[in-house]
Amino acid sequence: MDPDTIRGDGDGGGDVYWRRRMSVLIAVLVVVAVVAWACSSGADGPQRSSSAESSAGESPSADPLLAGLRTLALGTATPTPQPSPNRDATPAAAAAAAGAGPDRPGQPCAEDDLVLSLQGKQDVYTGGAWPNFLVTLVNTGPVMCRADVGPRALEVRITSGEDRIWSTADCVSGPAGEQRELERGIPYVRTLDWDRRRSSADCRTTPASALPGTYVAVARMGKLKSPKGVFHLR
Repeated sequence: MDPDTIRGDGDGGGDVYWRRRMSVLIAVLVVVAVVAWACSSGADGPQRSSSAESSAGESPSADPLLAGLRTLALGTATPTPQPSPNRDATPAAAAAAAGAGPDRPGQPCAEDDLVLSLQGKQDVYTGGAWPNFLVTLVNTGPVMCRADVGPRALEVRITSGEDRIWSTADCVSGPAGEQRELERGIPYVRTLDWDRRRSSADCRTTPASALPGTYVAVARMGKLKSPKGVFHLR
């Protein structure tokens, strides 16, 4: 099984310092989001009708609890002032110093500017309860950028050992792409249920149910992977 991968620091002393601060902020945001998410949803409530149903955080302020995330991000994600560019530097040198990320709002996000996380609501799911996950994506770049957060581009995959059990990229109905604007430091948030059934690329009409055991959930986006979320079905 592939090891977890988390993006590394960028080049430049000031940028490295700011990104380290952002890493701490993002960890706080994820913890706050998980607590709010756990408190705002009933563990024994009725289940949804589809394993692919999810609610996207198009605007964190739509939920009062997620609004706190937005306020926290805006209040603390202050960039460290960068040194003035050398007027004598060549365009190529200036571009290298600026990095590969977007330099104007609305351009595609650079993978190095994104932090991807996944949290499971519980460690153990009993009595047929559906596993539920919280996926967050944060832009740490200097400007607003755009990213495809559709079920194929931002995939959540569940495995058991070497066995691929389920993926959001299988049998997607409707548009597969979903472009979102990611403001600097403001998390994109999505919750996702799994109905305990296997999925496959050939779209079987009656997928088999997953057996009791230990499973691993990971969010993937291009070369990015979230830390693994280990959980158990009983």
